Order: sequence, then structure tokens, then C-alpha cells
Amino acid sequence: MAATTTTMDADLFRSLLRRHAAGVVVITTGGQTRPAGFTATSFTSVSLDPPLVSFCLDRRSSSWPALEQASHVGVHVLTESQEELARRFATSGIDRFAAPLRWRSGPHDVPVLEGALAVLVCRVAERVHAGDHAIVLAEPIQGEHSDGAPLLYHNGRYLKAA
Repeated sequence: MAATTTTMDADLFRSLLRRHAAGVVVITTGGQTRPAGFTATSFTSVSLDPPLVSFCLDRRSSSWPALEQASHVGVHVLTESQEELARRFATSGIDRFAAPLRWRSGPHDVPVLEGALAVLVCRVAERVHAGDHAIVLAEPIQGEHSDGAPLLYHNGRYLKAA
């Protein structure tokens, strides 16, 4: 019997994936004219040798043009007290880097946000187009971390780790 292939309804697909809990990160890059950044829940480790991480971004996003050209990015693992920061970087049409946000220019002009649970400065290794998104593979070259609990995202809501 031959298998048939059908495309899953987008609403059902989204509903199914909302059941998966994920950590929340903010990805930043210096951009050509101004810093850019966005909130992501698609961050994951890929390889230990060599060290590689990945994250995904909709290529229709306002952050995509900067990320498409970026040689380096910052990955900020958010603490459970940074829900407002996650919302800020998930909001379109605003200056995400405006005061009162505290950040500094880090290695390779990557914006480094203050107060994150962990920060990885990464060299972009590859961008793979996958449907309407891009999968970005990046090689961590520098990092720092602190103690605390992560911010999580599940079923359309931000949650604190139990």
C-alpha cells in the first residue's frame, strides 16, 4: 500500500507544538545601521565537537535582514524574571534597544543584554532556508553565565520554572 502525503493544517500544527515547553532566549546582532534582536524559543544545542547551536527565525521578520547579513550574534538565555524583556523583543514596530533597556556592545559589536542567565557570543556558521524560516547554525566563541532559574514558554504563555 502506497503512503499518501498530506500537509497538516497550520492551526493544528501550531496547536500541537504549543504543547512543547521551551526555554526563552533573545538573539541580538549589531546590524548594519542599528542593533537588531528578537525573542526565540527554537534555540538548541547541535554539536559538542565542534560546539554548535541553532535557532530559527521567520524570514518575513523585521529582524531577518540584519540576521541575514550578520557575522556574529548574541544568544541570551532569559531568567524567570525577564518576561517583560521577552515580550519587548517579541514586539514588532518598536525600538527594542531603547531605554530603559540596559545593554553594552560586546565582542564583534554584538549587543549584550544585562541580567541574562547565560550569554553566548557566536559566529554565524550557516543559514539554511527551511520553509518560511531560516535555521541559523552558530559557533559559540565566548560565554558567561550566572545562577538562577530560566524563563519558559508553554501553550502560548511565559512560565517560571517550578
